[in-house]
Amino acid sequence: MRQLRDAQHISLRNLAKITFHGKTYLHELETGMKTPTTQVAQRIDDALNAAGELVALAAQPTIPRREFVAAAGLAAALPHTLVSHGRHVGPGTAGRLAERTARLRRLDNFLGGADTQQLYSAEADSTTRLIKDGSYSEAVGRQLLAVLAEQTQLAGWAAFDAGRHTDADRLYRTSLSAARDANDRALVANAYAFLAYQQIALGRPAADTATAACDAAAAATPIVRALLHLRAAWAHAVAGDADAADQQLAQGSACLTEHDDRPEPDWVYWVDDVEGEIMTGRCWTVLHRPMRAIPVLERALARFDDTHSRDKALYLSWLADAYLDANEVEHACATAAAAVRLAGGVGSVRPAQRLNSFLNRMGPHGGMPCVVELRTLAAEAATRPRPSV
Repeated sequence: MRQLRDAQHISLRNLAKITFHGKTYLHELETGMKTPTTQVAQRIDDALNAAGELVALAAQPTIPRREFVAAAGLAAALPHTLVSHGRHVGPGTAGRLAERTARLRRLDNFLGGADTQQLYSAEADSTTRLIKDGSYSEAVGRQLLAVLAEQTQLAGWAAFDAGRHTDADRLYRTSLSAARDANDRALVANAYAFLAYQQIALGRPAADTATAACDAAAAATPIVRALLHLRAAWAHAVAGDADAADQQLAQGSACLTEHDDRPEPDWVYWVDDVEGEIMTGRCWTVLHRPMRAIPVLERALARFDDTHSRDKALYLSWLADAYLDANEVEHACATAAAAVRLAGGVGSVRPAQRLNSFLNRMGPHGGMPCVVELRTLAAEAATRPRPSV
């Protein structure tokens, strides 16, 4: 419901006027506090042109989150019968697949890779079969390959987030091949950026790969270039090269202010000035420059919604590190505790990895009450069942 409202720029207030329901009641439905009747779901479905998606979801019984994800994903997607294999594929099919991928991409805002990888991989497999079995023109073929490149990048990201690095590497390289065949240099560059990000996570040098990403998309749209420069800054920061990181951050920030008549691809929809501040703060944290990192991260996190729990938990962990570097142990523990609470139940291995890294730094302060409380909180969180992958 929220995704549909955001996509159509409809406020809760305006939706209340259209549906004749109160704004507070609609908010309670949207946040899961209340469950709509079939009639209410139908009225909201009609108002948001949801073509039955919301009605179908409202008809589901109370179900665990992972089963809900599957239902939501299928509801968000176009029926597979629209892209039947073994027949002629017209120019509109790639567009419908791209729209479907864009809808499913938004799930990553709220869920971890353990929740979404199977769904994303199934989408990529379906498009692969369509490319293999379908009949289409050369132009349509390039469009389908570009969609496949997007889908395998999304599936690779989910695998990475779930800690399945072998799968992630395979999917990223499939994406790189598809993007090259599609002659889409921006997607080629993004595949390199994903590979660089994974190299960093595995403790491998990544600056050259990140630089290759920037070079491949030198003529891309501003937001694409902003993302690539910010990712390159991270690679240089982790490598300890403060000057190169600062240069890439400056280029990324400059790109965010550029104006261009060309449309941005959907896969950079989330890149904005907040993302620029987050990456800037992370870079200065890993370079142990807390006086630069703390104000930037605090400002950005104040604008970051708690519903994006995985990402906010990760970003809070960097702020906790920066506080610790500034010898503000109590602030560091309070921030890390907030991250622990947000990360509970998230289908991602990364928040726990970051928080473990932070806790390993607390040895010299182990006797402080705030550290004892944090370790207890983290231990309790660790005993909860891990999300199934």
